[in-house]
Amino acid sequence: MKNSGRNTAHQRKIYLTVLIIIIILAAVFVGVYYLWKQTKTESEMKVSGQAERSQTQNDADTIEYQGSTYKYNDHLSNYLFMGIDTRENVDTYESQKDAGQADSIFLVSMDRATEQLKVLFIPRDSMTKIEVFNPSGKSLGMTTDHINIQYAYGDGKQKSCELMKTAVSNMLDGVPIQGYCSMNMDGIAALTDFVGGVEITVPDSSLEDVNPDFKEGSTVTLTGENAEQFVHYRDTKKSQSALVRQERQKTYIQALLKKCQDEASQDAGFVADLYSSIKDYTVTSMGNDVFAKLLVASQNGISDTQTVPGQGTEGENFDEYHIDEDALTEMIISMFYEKNDCYFFQFDLFLYLRD
Repeated sequence: MKNSGRNTAHQRKIYLTVLIIIIILAAVFVGVYYLWKQTKTESEMKVSGQAERSQTQNDADTIEYQGSTYKYNDHLSNYLFMGIDTRENVDTYESQKDAGQADSIFLVSMDRATEQLKVLFIPRDSMTKIEVFNPSGKSLGMTTDHINIQYAYGDGKQKSCELMKTAVSNMLDGVPIQGYCSMNMDGIAALTDFVGGVEITVPDSSLEDVNPDFKEGSTVTLTGENAEQFVHYRDTKKSQSALVRQERQKTYIQALLKKCQDEASQDAGFVADLYSSIKDYTVTSMGNDVFAKLLVASQNGISDTQTVPGQGTEGENFDEYHIDEDALTEMIISMFYEKNDCYFFQFDLFLYLRD
């Protein structure tokens, strides 16, 4: 009987210990769940009215969209490239009057794990939130306007690039941008001549009246003399001519990239020499190592090329491009996020343990 009593007491002690552990675990789970709910509630923000982004201490940046949860792909490095409608050496720029506007805007996303590239083209007339400054540089707050003029509120150098970087990131619901590179019009001729010319197939008839060499379907070798016309010209009397020009810019960029790949495969110092040839016309936060990595990744091909979805319209004074917010959300998810199945497993596990 005495041993039986000791065994019973020992068993009670074990049960009590197990019960305490269960209570502690339950308290931890409930506390974590409460903290998750509280943080989620405080940090939720709409992504085009349908998707919700939440950040917690234990969760990476996530989006909830149409019943599914997506996690930002943290293997991505995103770089903003801009073509600016100014000339001369950028070191001479000092203020807004020198800055110019960003006539060509595209984001290159490199997956460091797969070494693949995605490219997102952003129409220059996209209507979005930008920050406005007076000539002395004082902020006048936010307004909705053409994204390309955000560049004009800087100094034509780092400030302009940083403003564009922020505006593009905000337009894409906070997608991080790790670096930028802008180049003015004088850089087009220098770049094209340095690579020995760029062979393109003319994609449309938009330049035939200006230069008969640019007949739709023709194969033309662009040089320093005619590359700027192909890349920059647009008929400002025609509505949405900027969108037509953007298609030519895509053609040029793809052909230029192919030529750079060929040259780099034969010359280890090609990237450094290329940058030296255009540095007077360029503002960048990216080192030669980044350009080299992008060039290497481009050899695997561009896995996805998209344009910010929307519709071009004639505004009161200028053309406007109005973004389709729902389609933009889906595009952001497809380009920058991955489905987070682990999230559901963790939540289901919590519910199971709670029950």
